[in-house]
Amino acid sequence: MAVRPLVMFPDPRLRQAAEPIGDFGPDLAALARDLADTLAAVAAIGLAAPHIGVLRRVVVVRLEPGAETRFFVNPAIAWAAPEIASHPEGSVSMPGLRETVARPARVRIAFRTLDGEAREEEAEGFAAAVLQHEIDQLDGIFWIDRLSRLKRDRLVKRHGKLARA
Repeated sequence: MAVRPLVMFPDPRLRQAAEPIGDFGPDLAALARDLADTLAAVAAIGLAAPHIGVLRRVVVVRLEPGAETRFFVNPAIAWAAPEIASHPEGSVSMPGLRETVARPARVRIAFRTLDGEAREEEAEGFAAAVLQHEIDQLDGIFWIDRLSRLKRDRLVKRHGKLARA
């Protein structure tokens, strides 16, 4: 168990698709522990393995302090509602910046547990946005890619100023 260093924007690994997990053994369990430790250390809501430089399809989510820490292995969106909801988003890989992102208001996620058990569950509102955000990261879609070009360019410019400060 260890807190791992974060991959920071504009590292190209943040825009690479993660590989599916096929082995549900001790290596996955160790990666999951490291993700959970890192999530807690950086006080994040969700963290995908690419955020720590591991291009594997694993996500850890804790929606609020004290809430259950959940793991999603090989998650995919099985269904998305036509209704759209907007929520402020940001990334541990681009700290200090947030912007409102529009996404489907409800989704059904297909995933596996750390033991390899296949599951599906629905999420709505903020939980749906968090899961979509992290699945995007696994697909090599960084959160700012969901913004208009103008908003994205402004955020990248602000990120540059913050990084130099």
